[in-house]
Amino acid sequence: MPGVVLVIRPTHDVFFLINRTDALVNETGVNSEMTLRHVGFSHRKIREEVEEESETTVEVDLTDKQKHQLKHRELFLSRQYESLPATHIRGKCSVALLNETESVLSYLEKEDTFFYSLVYDPSLKTLLADKGEIRVGPRYQADVPDMLAEGELDDREQAKLEVKVWDPDSPLTDRQIDQFLVVARAVGTFARALDCSSSVRQPSLHMSAAAASRDITLFHAMDTLHKHNYDLSSAISVLVPLGGPVLCRDEMEEWSASEASLFEEALEKYGKDFNDIRQDFLPWKSLTSIIEYYYMWKTTDRYVQQKRLKAAEAESKLKQVYIPTYNKPNPNQISSNNGKPAAVNGAMGASYQAQASLIGRACESCYTPQSHQWYSWGPPNMQCRLCASCWIYWKKYGGLKMPTQTDEDKLSSSQPTEESHVRTHLSRQATQGTPVRNTGSPKSAVKTRQAFFLHTTCWTKLARQVCKNTLRLRQAARRPFVPINCAAIKAECKMFF
Repeated sequence: MPGVVLVIRPTHDVFFLINRTDALVNETGVNSEMTLRHVGFSHRKIREEVEEESETTVEVDLTDKQKHQLKHRELFLSRQYESLPATHIRGKCSVALLNETESVLSYLEKEDTFFYSLVYDPSLKTLLADKGEIRVGPRYQADVPDMLAEGELDDREQAKLEVKVWDPDSPLTDRQIDQFLVVARAVGTFARALDCSSSVRQPSLHMSAAAASRDITLFHAMDTLHKHNYDLSSAISVLVPLGGPVLCRDEMEEWSASEASLFEEALEKYGKDFNDIRQDFLPWKSLTSIIEYYYMWKTTDRYVQQKRLKAAEAESKLKQVYIPTYNKPNPNQISSNNGKPAAVNGAMGASYQAQASLIGRACESCYTPQSHQWYSWGPPNMQCRLCASCWIYWKKYGGLKMPTQTDEDKLSSSQPTEESHVRTHLSRQATQGTPVRNTGSPKSAVKTRQAFFLHTTCWTKLARQVCKNTLRLRQAARRPFVPINCAAIKAECKMFF
């Protein structure tokens, strides 16, 4: 059950919510009171509040209808965890990370299929990419020069080129190199026997030999051999100088048991967010040290044991929950008898007049005048309704099936007709969740904000000139949250005037 994307129905008058489950929790022991811990996905309505600079371009031919419906298939992942009653579950759907090599039409051809590529932070109102970006260009890749002709000299500055650390064409054979590495391991084992701190951490000979066989010992041995021009006798003498044998340690040996426990606790809480791990748990460690230790820790038996424990814990978690059939009446459903509005389930309410005014209206999305079932949609004063097919589409995807006049104007103004590509992150339909009457008027149905301007008085302008030294406008502009001492300015103005 964890990891499955579920469709949640919080209320009747909003579209379905899409959430990825993390766990099913039963705190009371009653099956009907199960709680779903989940990570939510947001629809494109959040684009009204977020300005995004970089947008992905997909080269594909799409009609205006396909462009409109493609916007409804894009979601934005939110990493904030929430809890909802399991009785709100209405079904399953599929949400995948956007695949740039796959045609976007594949998302439209499949029912209940969505895609996402950005992560939305509700608190900061930001959109960030959910995956690493392949950085291409001279800023990230080296410029490969043309091949030199025969006899042509290389005019590059050799000091800026790479430093060779190993020569595969050395005079030594593979057997001689392996024998030297065995000597380096033996020296490392002996060095740990002489070191007091190492004898405490590795009390047995087996543990000391295993620590001496790690990569850092082998790298040091090969580097020493290369620096001494692959002279075995000279390199061996460097491994055992006058002060004693050389001891090479990596991060796995440098860390204490308490630091390792702190790291595992931080990893359980933050995952691979090494900046937070360093800030909250290991501030005395460098970021390089933490990352190096992490990848060494993944090779230990401790990591394998924790992985097995997590797998066993996931197996023991609740994976199924019974969801009873939802048979409650829908308040948005418009019932009719012989063309006259009737009460839903026999109950006559205040919505009778509103339902009566809806009879005869066409569907707000597909404009069909006939449907086996109608649903009221939007604010009551708009008196809009949807047919059964468009109602199901709106509940699933959070938008109307057919583009409105507002959408067509936006598409035609933002992209030329000859252009054969469509941006996957198109400008958000400003009135996605509210009905828009298709009157054919070019005037937008979006409510404009009230305009205002700041009028500076003559006394304020004079004060700026008189109190230049007190105000220091340039310095104040760089610190917008530091208040200006208005009392001192008033006092100086009174003295001047």
